[in-house]
Amino acid sequence: MRRGLAVLPLLILSAVRPAPAASAEPAVVRVFAAASLGDVFRDLSRDFEARVELNLAGTQVLRLQIEQGAAADVYAFADIADAEALAAKGLVQPPRVFARNVLCVVTPAAAARVSSLADLARPGVKIVMGAETVPAGRYAGQALEKMEKDGRFGPAFGAGVLANVVSKEANVRLVLAKVALGEADAGFVYMTDAAGSAQVKTIEIPDALNVVGRYGIGVVSKAPSQAATAFVAAVLGAPGQAALRARGFLAP
Repeated sequence: MRRGLAVLPLLILSAVRPAPAASAEPAVVRVFAAASLGDVFRDLSRDFEARVELNLAGTQVLRLQIEQGAAADVYAFADIADAEALAAKGLVQPPRVFARNVLCVVTPAAAARVSSLADLARPGVKIVMGAETVPAGRYAGQALEKMEKDGRFGPAFGAGVLANVVSKEANVRLVLAKVALGEADAGFVYMTDAAGSAQVKTIEIPDALNVVGRYGIGVVSKAPSQAATAFVAAVLGAPGQAALRARGFLAP
């Protein structure tokens, strides 16, 4: 009997002793980013304090996903207009410009049929570009308008180039891939995309004829987490700006 009584206090102590605390799950930040930001955001994600889940797509696709209620914490678009449209609906906080980018023309690194901008309007040349809803596609259309008005390429230059377009892609990385694989003779992409591929050669567009794209970032309005706010701050701050410069993006 005494032995049973001696064990009882030990059982009671065991019952009231707190269970070991479960290890806290790392914070997760779901970042909806334009396809052209893939490389630089992967760079940033490696050293970020929280786990970053990247959803990379064309800006117009990301906008639609957020409009339809997709679970996003941060958006980073290749233009400002799409972000402002979401902000007007109260779905995201207004964008802050964190980088700029410019277009160029890329050709396959081997056996290129296009060696100058003037060649783009030559009959039989196969060109790919972003769709009109894709920021890079809109910028390419604006650049073509400038080239035609400039006069050095001829009055029908823009129409000639558009007649050679064989595909309009959903994001700029798809344009780059088709040119790199030799499925097209030329394509309009961002300078940062061209710089990251050894499979293409670059034809620069003069500044006076080019279009500067502004990239906007912000948190999604539904109770933004501390980690989401910290990610935006990192992109806008020294770590993010250094990473963007290293990948060829221009200052805001």
